[in-house]
Amino acid sequence: MIRPLVGVFSRVLFQIEFHGVENIPAHGGVIIAANHQTYIDPFWLSLPIKRPIRYLAWSAAFSWPIVGKGLVWLGAWPLALEGSDPKAIRRSLQWLRDGGAVVIFPEGGRSTSTGSLERFKAGAVRLALEAQVPILPVTIKGGNRIWPRGWKFPRLGKVIVTYHPLYHAEHCVDEETRACARRESERLAAVIGSAL
Repeated sequence: MIRPLVGVFSRVLFQIEFHGVENIPAHGGVIIAANHQTYIDPFWLSLPIKRPIRYLAWSAAFSWPIVGKGLVWLGAWPLALEGSDPKAIRRSLQWLRDGGAVVIFPEGGRSTSTGSLERFKAGAVRLALEAQVPILPVTIKGGNRIWPRGWKFPRLGKVIVTYHPLYHAEHCVDEETRACARRESERLAAVIGSAL
């Protein structure tokens, strides 16, 4: 119910464009990993995805007036950004193994007002390796000019959302898991950053 409404507003107010929608898998477990520029990102990247999605979102955001309710309606699960959150991870793994899609923003918080990428956390890659599912890299471009940090409300502008070909994280033989996740996260960041 929310997606069509958000779609209309996004086309009118933000001239939103979608590239690479043919790369969106129609079924099967997948992690959707995107850069994070605004609070509207989860809504934007979901518009052309015609399947149930779950989102790992900052647990504190669920207490915010409008955004918190929107996250619940979207099907988001709270994730503590500091330390480990085994409940959220177990829930996500089960969803992925059952063929579901999970959205993760590897930067953790929103990026700077310039739109440049923050250092990626390794959680998305580790989850993909453990669940043995591919990652759909997504680049959101222009959001930093529409709703930069420090602004209370968004302004008019243009947004381009690009869906890249599926990315398969590789675990090298005899490689320590943390080193593998860091290396693959850097590669994932390079893919997402290529369309900024």
